[in-house]
Parts: sequence; structure tokens; C-alpha cells
Amino acid sequence: MPVKKIKHMWMTAVLFFIATGLAIAAGADKKGCVDHPVFPTRMTGYFISDCEMKDFDAFKFETGKKEKTTVEGRRTKLTYRVEDRAKEASGLAIIRNYENAIKGVNGAVLFTDSNRFVNGRIEKDGKEAWVQAEKGNGLIWLTIVEKAGMAQDIVANADAFGIDIKSTGHAAVYGIYFDTGQAEVKAESQAALQEVAKLLAGDPALKLLVVGHTDSTGQFEANMKLSQARAEAVVQALVASHGVAAARLKPQGAGSIAPVTTNRTEEGRAKNRRVELVEQ
Repeated sequence: MPVKKIKHMWMTAVLFFIATGLAIAAGADKKGCVDHPVFPTRMTGYFISDCEMKDFDAFKFETGKKEKTTVEGRRTKLTYRVEDRAKEASGLAIIRNYENAIKGVNGAVLFTDSNRFVNGRIEKDGKEAWVQAEKGNGLIWLTIVEKAGMAQDIVANADAFGIDIKSTGHAAVYGIYFDTGQAEVKAESQAALQEVAKLLAGDPALKLLVVGHTDSTGQFEANMKLSQARAEAVVQALVASHGVAAARLKPQGAGSIAPVTTNRTEEGRAKNRRVELVEQ
């Protein structure tokens, strides 16, 4: 057999195995990537070509024409790729599938572009997840944010409070937590309360207004009452559990009248929900 013909047959065989290998690989999910529990199944004929997970991040979900809501929490982004472009689902079929999946778990479809994307919100077992499914050329991008507050790695301390009070007359405390609409101080607030007590112990002459602040969600009068109740709860916790003299503290509710930033975003509302220490 001529050398040229043998060479041609060898090259054909190599190309065949390369093509076969690519075809096999194309149907395999990228290592380390799996479907999200919110959507444990996927469109037929698609595999996960890429994934990205961040413990805390933000994503803007469209909730209406020219309206977006920023949601913070654990963000997962999955990229699905169709194995055979000839069998690619239409944009409408993909969007309708995800709409039905959202509704199937009693979720709410927030905004849809019938051929391009759908955004929704799902609440289950006290947890909230926001989702977006978007159609691309041979692709589906699925973004899920499991709404949650950021784990506070850097915690303000007594020294920082003291510096703020001396320079501005007040200090914001973000480590005191309450359930939504409630005034009971949560157990995870103890570290911040301990630092407030330390501040007072280090300056026996210091007296403080303990001021509760809310965001603007809800009725104004209700927020004023809630912020007052929260301020009183903080004072009670400092007196009962941290040995602070009651005469050194005065609770005051400010509701939403003194925001530090806009209430139009979730990030802004989170910053506006706070306790402040104001020098008397």
C-alpha cells in the first residue's frame, strides 16, 4: 500500500477518534458542577459547561420595565450548553419551562421576556431564593441567589465606637440583630453588646442614647414603634446581661427618619436598619 494512502488513512482515524472524544466530552458536565437544588432537573439535551459559586454576592433582577431589584446572598451561576444545536429548544420553550418550574413550587414569576429570560422568587422553609433563567445561542444561563445577610468577618469594637463618638458624637452598631418586624434581640447579637458594655466600662462618665433605626419598608408609625421597642430591648439586654447601669442609657426610636443611604435598594435598606449610640 502506498505510503501516501497509509498516511491518509492514519490521519482519518485520528480525526475520527478526536471527533468522537469531543462528542463524548461535550455531553459531560464540567467537573465540580451540579444542578442547583432549586432546579434539580434541566432541559433535555443540555449539559453544564461552566459554573460559578460565591458565598456572598449581589445580582440585579429585573422586576419590571426599567425596574431592577438587587438581591444579596449566596450566588450560583450555571451555564448549560445544548449537545446538538439542531435540537436546541426555542427561547419560548425554555422560558415557559422555567416559569412552570417556579410556579410549581409556589414561587412568583416577577418579570418575563418570553423569548429571552424569566425572573422569579421562591420562598420555602423560611428561606428565599431569587432566580433568573436566560436564553443564549445554544446556552441557558441560570442564576440563583439564596437571599441572606453577609457573614460579618470584621466586627466593630469598643475602640472603634469610642473614636466615632469622640469625632462625630455617635456610632453605628450593625452587629445587633432582630427578626423582621420583631423587637427581641437575637442571640447572635451578644458579641456586639459586649463591645458596647466594654465601651461604657472604659469611660465611666459616658452616657448614651441608644437609638433604633429601621428602613422605610412598612408604615411610618409602625416603624417608629418598632424602633422604640428595639432600642428598649437593647437597653434591657445591656442592663440585665452586661451589668450596665440603667441610668447611663436612654432608649429612643427614630424609625426611618434618619437613613444613612437610599432605601430604594436592598443594600441601602440593610445599612439603614441599625442601632446607634449617641452621646448624651
